This record gives sequence, C-alpha cells and structure tokens, in this order.
Amino acid sequence: MDTREGMTTEHPENAAAFVANDARLKWHDESLWFVRQKRDRATSVIPEWETLRALGADIKAHTLSRLADYLEEFEQKATALGAHVHFARDAEEHNRIVHGLLARANVTRVVKSKSMLTEQCGLNHYLEAHGIEVIDTDLGERIVQLRHEPPSHIVMPAIHLKKEEIGDLFHDTMGAASGTSDPKVLTEVARGRLRGNLLAAQAGITGVNFAIAETGGVVVCTNEGNADLGTSIPPLHIACMGIEKVIPRAKDLGVFLRLLARSATGQPVTAYSSHFHGPRPGGELHIVIVDHGRSAILGREHYRRTLQCIRCGACMNTCPVYRRSGGHSYGVTVPGPLGAVLAPHIDPKKHRSLPFASTLCGSCSDVCPVQIDLHQQLLLWRGELGHAELIPLRKRAASQLAGWVLARTWAYEFLGRIARWILPKLPKALLRANDWGRQRELPPAPKESFRELYRRRRGQ
Repeated sequence: MDTREGMTTEHPENAAAFVANDARLKWHDESLWFVRQKRDRATSVIPEWETLRALGADIKAHTLSRLADYLEEFEQKATALGAHVHFARDAEEHNRIVHGLLARANVTRVVKSKSMLTEQCGLNHYLEAHGIEVIDTDLGERIVQLRHEPPSHIVMPAIHLKKEEIGDLFHDTMGAASGTSDPKVLTEVARGRLRGNLLAAQAGITGVNFAIAETGGVVVCTNEGNADLGTSIPPLHIACMGIEKVIPRAKDLGVFLRLLARSATGQPVTAYSSHFHGPRPGGELHIVIVDHGRSAILGREHYRRTLQCIRCGACMNTCPVYRRSGGHSYGVTVPGPLGAVLAPHIDPKKHRSLPFASTLCGSCSDVCPVQIDLHQQLLLWRGELGHAELIPLRKRAASQLAGWVLARTWAYEFLGRIARWILPKLPKALLRANDWGRQRELPPAPKESFRELYRRRRGQ
C-alpha cells in the first residue's frame, strides 16, 4: 500500500540511527506519551466510551460486509449532488486521474491538505514531475515537505523534529529571523507564506475522513482550517479517499467524530469538521475513490478488521517500539503497529521485519477506538512469514526450538535448571555480543524456579 521507493523496511537497521541519539529518543518518547495521557484523560470523562468503541467497531464491520453496496449508494448520491466520482484500481491510476483533471483545467499551482492516501500514492512527486507545483498546507506536512522527507506520524507529521530545527528550516526557506524557535512566531511566518499560496492556487486537493453513503457528502477533519481555505478559494476541488472511508448514515458520523479527536490528540473534537455536499456554486468537485490493495485485505478474514481504522494514530502514540524508534524507521507512509500490519499485504518480503517491530504488549489494541486486534494480527503475520521462510533461518530455528521446549514440561524444567546454573557464570562480554543484551542487564538468576518455589511453600 506504499509506493515509497529507495528505502528498505529492515526496521532494526533503520531504527539504529534514531536510537543512537539518546536525547532525541527520550524527547520523542515523552512527547508521544504526553499525547497518550491526554487521550486517557479525554476518554475517562466519557462514561459511555467503551460503548462508543463497540458501536464504532460494529458500524465499520457492518459497512465492510456490504462495502460494494454502500460505495454504489455513495456514488449515486454524490453524483446527484453534482460531484464527479472516479474509481481508481491502484496508486498509478489514482495519480493519472488527478493529473488528468488538473491538466484539463490548465492547473499549474495546487494546494493540498493532509492526506495519507496521497502520500501512499506518491501524488506530490507525480504531479511535480508533470510540471505542477504542490504546496502542502497542513503545517506539519509543510515542514516535512520543505525538508524533502516523508511524514513520521499520520496525525503529527513532524513530531520527530524539535522547534529549533524547524526554526533553522524556516530561516533557510521562509526568511524567518536566525535563531527563532518560538512556536507562535514560527507559525506566523508559515501562515504568511501559506496565505499567498492559498490565494494563488488554481485547485485544492484534500483527503477524506468520512464519506456518507446516505447523503453523498464527504467530511474532512482538520485543526488548522487549511482544508476549508484550500477548497473555498480555487474553483476545482479534488477529494481523494480509500474505499474503506465510506460509512452508511449521517447519524453514524457523530460516533466517529467523538472517537477520532479524543483518540488522536485528546481533544473533544477536531477544530474543523468540514462537510462537502456537492461542489460550491460555480466550482467543480471530483471524488477519487482508491482501492490500492484494500480489496485484497477485505478478502482475508483475519486481517479485514484493519480496514476499520479511522487513522487517529492512537496505536502509534502508545506503542513502546514506535515511541523509541521513530516513524521513519518503518520505511512506509503509515508507521507503527497499523503500518506493520498493512505493509506486508503489499510486499511480504520487503516488509518482513515490520511485524517483529512490536512487543505484542497489546496496548495498540487497547486504545484503538474501533477495537482492531492489532497485536493479534502482528502475531498472525509472524506465523505467515515464518511458514513462507521469509524470516532469517536463525530466528525460525530459535522459534521452533522454543516451541518444542515449551510443549514438554520435563524439557522446560531441565533447561531451566541448566540456565539458572550457567547464567551467573557467563562473562558479561558474552551477553554484550547479543543485540538484545547491548542495552540491558540480566537480573540475578533465581536459585529455584517458580514451580519449585510453589511446591516448597505448599509443602509438596
């Protein structure tokens, strides 16, 4: 589901540089945990939060069970409102459709609000290669665009950067005073530049958070209002969405709006929830609906729940591996536990390390607003990749040996005694030679196992 080229997804190697910078690692970890805590506070004051999660999961599951019907209904209702609906099989067709619409209108300047779908499709690069200037108007997206790097988080694209680094970037690219690091001042500098881009734009591209089959309208959620400006000034609006963004009824929207912002940033609701029902007077609205591997996931029973995702990023904010390795280490547009489940569907060999970038603690599943069992799916992927012999022989052999031992009580007890005897005698240098042991100290080995301790205390 990702067209990013030139990057491997060997997560441990990609994470090494991020992990080596202790200060950045600690700051990144604490920043995301702060957001996770805000989410906890926001949800704790909603007595019916778990009911909302269950309701959201049920609505999404029902929608996926009749996805073709709801997409057809949405197309009919949107067309009746004056919008033009296009279907794209994959990223290439999506990009070709969008470029065709822009070329037909002689557009050379485009503003775009945040859209992970267009990031996955590589739309910016495609349009720029065809002579069209694309300006991302979400502040975080604009920052990473100016740095010529992908987002590291689906909600907070520049969360991996410090304000001092952004100050230097704005000094080099926007004329901000040297040494400026005050977030308010930097935001004002960016606002002044983006205002000019918005006024000069000939077309606006947005993502879609929700598409309502009952009404034919689409909803875009932002905190900066950039999607509204980007679609209100130019006459051409192109909205790009995955097939899974459709929901059945208008009244379902309230459930997801309550879940989305609280899970993403701990806010009661996003600052702007913009509804587009047909084009504005004198304008054009085109909605491009993209499959790009989603139907294949829908056809796999154990994995289809990932299509319930509403892209809040809560699984990333809570994941101990993501917080300590950074989003770029995953090498895909959607990082974290969700990306580790999605990416192998497209290329299992290329993304084989991602399902192992997890402790399987289950925290991602616990905070998911639509109850996706992410850690279970990561475990399923590990099994699939092992059976397909896509993981190193050493790891497969170790897993098979561990499985053999854990299935036999006598072997487990025997090897446990040997381990408790030999571990205190091993030189520490031997432990340091192991990847796992480089940053860890083994606790003292106990003199007896839990089973022996239990038997002794029970007098058996």
